[in-house]
Amino acid sequence: MGSTAAHFMALVTLGVIACSYATTPRSMEHFIAVVEQVEEWSRGVRPLALVRSLRRSGGLEDAFVRHFLGPLSKEAPVLAPEVAEFLRAAIAHGVTGKGEEEGVVLTADGTTVALAPLLLGIEAGLLAGDRAPHGLPGLYPLALAKTLGLSILRSRASPLAQSLGPDGCWDSVALPRAFALSGTPSLATDALINGGMDGVILGTELSARPLHWRTLGLSGLLRQYYQHRLEGRGLDSAPRLISPLRRENFRKLASPSLLREQVLGSLALYRRLIGDPGMEEGVESEAAVKEGVEQFVHRYTECPAIIPRCQWEAEPYRGTPTQLVLPLSFMYVHHTYEPGQPCLSFQQCAADMRSMQRFHQDDRGWDDIGYSFVAGSDGYIYEGRGWHWQGAHTKGHNSRGYGVSVIGDYTSTLPSHRTLELVRDRLAACAVGGERLVANYTVHGHRQLVSTSCPGDALFSEIQGWKHFGVSP
Repeated sequence: MGSTAAHFMALVTLGVIACSYATTPRSMEHFIAVVEQVEEWSRGVRPLALVRSLRRSGGLEDAFVRHFLGPLSKEAPVLAPEVAEFLRAAIAHGVTGKGEEEGVVLTADGTTVALAPLLLGIEAGLLAGDRAPHGLPGLYPLALAKTLGLSILRSRASPLAQSLGPDGCWDSVALPRAFALSGTPSLATDALINGGMDGVILGTELSARPLHWRTLGLSGLLRQYYQHRLEGRGLDSAPRLISPLRRENFRKLASPSLLREQVLGSLALYRRLIGDPGMEEGVESEAAVKEGVEQFVHRYTECPAIIPRCQWEAEPYRGTPTQLVLPLSFMYVHHTYEPGQPCLSFQQCAADMRSMQRFHQDDRGWDDIGYSFVAGSDGYIYEGRGWHWQGAHTKGHNSRGYGVSVIGDYTSTLPSHRTLELVRDRLAACAVGGERLVANYTVHGHRQLVSTSCPGDALFSEIQGWKHFGVSP
């Protein structure tokens, strides 16, 4: 196909997608497809110029952004009106009066990402690469620190405001079009924070190896990060730069002290460039920011990402749940046995969760899936009955501890190293830090309390070496 014909087909594809935005799924897959077509149409344009055209479409152009990235120049290609409108609707962030978050997309790993902070971080990284060795002055402020700081300020000024979150629920996982937040929104929703962390990660990578990543183009970079397929040992053998490792990679880049410094600097700059954000002078004291950053670090770097019930499309609880009295003293480790294979993708893990819930509710007659939490081998914890409701996992002990199962049969093999770490270190630390488990909690295998082979010989042998393992009562 000649270049003229190829460009014509690209424009036709873009026009079809743009004109049908109302019915186009709000997924990262579809966003990448549009970016890929824009790249084809704009062949020869520098990656930085292409990203700036997306910034223009998304309306990401205030004094704070211009301070770091400069004004939009004529170098940025002007997109066709219908394409620019599609990208504006996809990128511009906001929360409607109905509590629906816009400017967010569902990714293949089951998490939701805001595009604006992601793209700002990528542009900051590309710009830093052009200006090397001058560093990354705008990366943290643009991708995360300003939003986090303003959210901390608002929560300090109003006792009803939250400083972080919440997450939300898509109307459909297969065809996501509306994302309803699960509570009162802060200025730093989970999707904005996911996009901000990804912007920092990818921006840092682009600044360090600009030539390598520029050969992929923006669509190739996003596809490699968000659409990598796990195989074999899952995350143990996966590339470093993929979205399921978001929290681990961000934790390595951003220490609490660095985050405090970036938040304070961003707030001071925001006040100078834009004005007092509605709070009294000096509210961003170091003590307030330190407390807010500590909450952020606990929630988004110490805790694992937990896929909520609505995301794996759980059926409602049958009956009236019993509330746990926290903190608990025990963690009970299980394996599912059936499904017998580790799940390596959000789609498979979600299907396994639904299968187990049907078995527990329909065959066993329980109110819900029995486990408190379930670990997949895709890098995520899946919410069962959660932190606050008594499960049906360890007969006679359900009110005393959380039942945590790992998808798969671990009679003769072990879960991946990263899956074990997810349960042993991340979930447990999250529970202790959130005062849901006592600091000196005890880990038991299911077989120590009930006549069963669970959690399998191999996994039971493994947990006997864990710091908090306790002998049979």
